[in-house]
Amino acid sequence: MKIVFMGTSAFAVPSLRGLVESRHEVAAVFTRPDKPAGRGRRLRASPVKEAAVELGLPVFQPERIADAEGRRALEEATPDLCVVAAYGEILPRAILEIPRLGCMNIHASLLPKYRGADPIRRAIMAGEMQTGVTIMWMSEGLDEGDVIMQQTLQIGPEEDYGSLHDRLAVVGAQALLESLEALERREAPRTPQDDSSATFAPPLKAEEKKILWEASAEEIHNLVRALNPAPGAYCLWKGKRLKVWKVEKTFSAKGIPGTIVEIGPLGAIIASGQGGVRLLELQPEGRNHISGTEFVRGYRPVVGELIE
Repeated sequence: MKIVFMGTSAFAVPSLRGLVESRHEVAAVFTRPDKPAGRGRRLRASPVKEAAVELGLPVFQPERIADAEGRRALEEATPDLCVVAAYGEILPRAILEIPRLGCMNIHASLLPKYRGADPIRRAIMAGEMQTGVTIMWMSEGLDEGDVIMQQTLQIGPEEDYGSLHDRLAVVGAQALLESLEALERREAPRTPQDDSSATFAPPLKAEEKKILWEASAEEIHNLVRALNPAPGAYCLWKGKRLKVWKVEKTFSAKGIPGTIVEIGPLGAIIASGQGGVRLLELQPEGRNHISGTEFVRGYRPVVGELIE
């Protein structure tokens, strides 16, 4: 089949590489425009663009896919099918109708759970023990299309966003190729989603990244895992931001939420609304990552101090 691939984030890269290595033809790649990044605010290409350039594929970066430039480029590619993975823009009907066979999407959840832009983080934050990948036919609604295939993955009790993201990306690429084979055999199903069971995964707001010590140890542990390796959960210590990259739950801790209740060789224990957490990996404002042991030795926190 002649395929146009649409993707932006690193999640989409294994699927793009899988398509290139398959017998299908990747006619073009669409990705979001380069964005300023880093302290110098230099323009940075998306992971998908970097991979597409490496693979020698034509790349298009319209501001909006439905603009005249984007639509014309897609029409000229004459695709049998569009494959979309973490593209970053909802496709309108006018675009969905261009490919002869329609558009497939690779979504990092077991739909209809966690429709939206941030399903992996939201699943970890919610304490889910399993998630997965859905290959679906695209519709105008937000991740509402009919399901072709789903693959389930277990979430490890200490697994963070980075690890789960990478595993889901690989599984998504495998499921995509299986779905394309089913489509070629004319056996790709169209199973409607149960809208009454839908949950949503909007992008995280800035205030959601701050640790609320009134929450339970379990909830804090899940938040820290969900935001590692980026953007990082944080709290305030002595008026400065302290990013928290890894914690250990301890349900025996008792005290006012946010207070240091114990100093040990592995790190300080902070009381929460239910139990507490030991700070194992941290990053003081303007500094590099340090261990809980280095924090205790270098910053000398004391029992009774408040971490906001």
